[in-house]
Amino acid sequence: MSVRKIIRMGHPTLRRVARELIPEEIGSDEMHRLVADMIDTLHDAGGIGLAAPQVNESIRLAIIEIPGGQTRYGEIPAMPLTVFINPEIEITNPEGAGYWEGCLSVPGLRGFVTRPQHIRVRALNLHAEKMELDLQGFLATVFQHEFDHLDGRLYVDHIEDPTNLVFEEEYERYILPNESAVEEAQRRNS
Repeated sequence: MSVRKIIRMGHPTLRRVARELIPEEIGSDEMHRLVADMIDTLHDAGGIGLAAPQVNESIRLAIIEIPGGQTRYGEIPAMPLTVFINPEIEITNPEGAGYWEGCLSVPGLRGFVTRPQHIRVRALNLHAEKMELDLQGFLATVFQHEFDHLDGRLYVDHIEDPTNLVFEEEYERYILPNESAVEEAQRRNS
């Protein structure tokens, strides 16, 4: 298919609440083309998630693909490429944890965001079949981040301390090495 332009913070579509898809739209050729374009766009950008509003389509659709394995966030379970239509999130436990988030629509920046770490997701797939997932930890954060786009929110809206919004280059130079050292010390003391 084709790689679409990812719109950036400041574009009005990113601040709109996206509309729900109706059943007739879900299996349409147009929707299959959009999803194929979003997959190409996600892979081209090197991300793990992309919401339709990020490619200037104000509809409640997102895709997520997580390779899994050992990351700076610990061991992350893999998630094959999955399409989520009209998703809903239920917080099953409000216990929170924070991660340094980045976004394809906010390039060059990272921000520390605390989110609930136990959620349930209900959505439809591209065949209009219902699905339900219980997610914890980093995966819960990823889903909340992506689905925020469907409600006109960006991760920067959740940053509690503005000093925790940094350029990626400075994050990698000053913050990541300190986090790695703390994690290594915690492993040795375990």
